[in-house]
Amino acid sequence: MIYSMTAYARKEVKGDWGSAVWEIRSVNQRYLETYFRLPEQFRGLEPMLRERFRQRLARGKVECALRFEANPAAKGELTINETLANQVIKAGEQVMHMTGERSRINPFQVMQWPGVMETPEQDMDSVNKDLLAAFDEAIGEFIEARGREGDNMKALIEQRLEAIDAEVTKVRARMPEIIEWQRERLFSKFEDAKIELDSSRVEQELILLAQKSDVAEELDRLDSHVKEAHNILKKGGACGRRLDFMMQEFNRESNTLASKSISTDITASGVELKVLIEQMREQIQNIE
Repeated sequence: MIYSMTAYARKEVKGDWGSAVWEIRSVNQRYLETYFRLPEQFRGLEPMLRERFRQRLARGKVECALRFEANPAAKGELTINETLANQVIKAGEQVMHMTGERSRINPFQVMQWPGVMETPEQDMDSVNKDLLAAFDEAIGEFIEARGREGDNMKALIEQRLEAIDAEVTKVRARMPEIIEWQRERLFSKFEDAKIELDSSRVEQELILLAQKSDVAEELDRLDSHVKEAHNILKKGGACGRRLDFMMQEFNRESNTLASKSISTDITASGVELKVLIEQMREQIQNIE
């Protein structure tokens, strides 16, 4: 299977601790690049997430975001740190005595002192475990989406390969007729110019003309490239770079074919080949 570098996945998870949503999206990129947007308390997960992406992806610019909403009820009941509260009250009384002021200490000010009011800490190990399990499911769905898109792209590329094969077959079938037409055209020019040439000289001219217009090698190479591209698609995996290299080879042969053109039919086939190759190249830019 081949995989697209463009995909999106979303996974929601809920627990006693609250709820969270993972979102993963990617676009094409020459190498694998990962970017994370995580709440501060989950920054420690980033190395593990990055490694999991690295193990399962080869290319693409991947953005991963986590939205987390804690369950207020999961934080437990408020408790008072009586020891600290007494120290704050005594310190306040001592300051009032030193300044000579006498006023009542506001209890809410005491409660606002850091550490006076306490809540049981959440079990972050349990939360992280649930989040990582949800992330694994999200990345699984993300890869499946890349695979579905890759299947569509594979079908489009195979259609273009079949069209290229058809153009090559058409050109090969037309070549004897084109060579004969060129031969008759050459004799016609000699007759118009009233030039009498011996048979050996005519044969030499025809041989030179045939050599200049011979596209058999280019057609054979195009056939070979079509077969190799099919093999790459069949093998699957991270094949985008190999296919991109094949497009360069296709372009080289189509350019040579067009440069040797001696008829409008060959020129038209050369143009059609370049259009088909460009359409494949646009698809291949998004293949992993």
